[in-house]
Amino acid sequence: MPKIEWKPGNMLYPLPVVMVSVADEEGHDNIITVAWAGTVCTNPPMVSISVRPERYSYKMLMETREFVINLTTEKLAYATDYCGVKSGRDVDKFKAVHLTRQPASHVGAPMIKESPVSIECRVREVQEYGSHSVFTADVLAVHVDDKYMDEKGKFDLALANPIVYSHGEYYGLGKKLGTFGYSIKKKNRKSRGKRRNEKR
Repeated sequence: MPKIEWKPGNMLYPLPVVMVSVADEEGHDNIITVAWAGTVCTNPPMVSISVRPERYSYKMLMETREFVINLTTEKLAYATDYCGVKSGRDVDKFKAVHLTRQPASHVGAPMIKESPVSIECRVREVQEYGSHSVFTADVLAVHVDDKYMDEKGKFDLALANPIVYSHGEYYGLGKKLGTFGYSIKKKNRKSRGKRRNEKR
């Protein structure tokens, strides 16, 4: 049976959903929830976020050209949604959802302490398209919560239970299916020998 054809639209789901913290030149800050965020480049490290011009945070972004991307978790799902539907014009979102401001190292916008990962960014360029403007930025620093370090000293984001956004809904990630390159990874001889012995 053929697939159903729809009119053009944004169906690239699921997406990371992040809380972006911003501040203006006078130090007034805000949190904006963004689902349209992504990696641009690894060397140099660059990211992008897409924001509608009518959003309260848009003016702050244009003024300071700095922001912090804060990754979200199942525990932060309520705060993530709240910061996406409430306007900073009307409410202090940090106070409303009991989030803690934490000073960043390189930008004026605060980090969110409760986030497992906070990424400091400085805007390199702004491209104005139709409904959104794309802010392409350099990553200045990455801050991680050490409680998500595993027994080998490696940061394990899965321990934080991250969430994604898909077509108006939030989801946990579920079980791990594999690691990068597992489809072509050669099975080690020890495992093959063990299976041969089991068949005898």
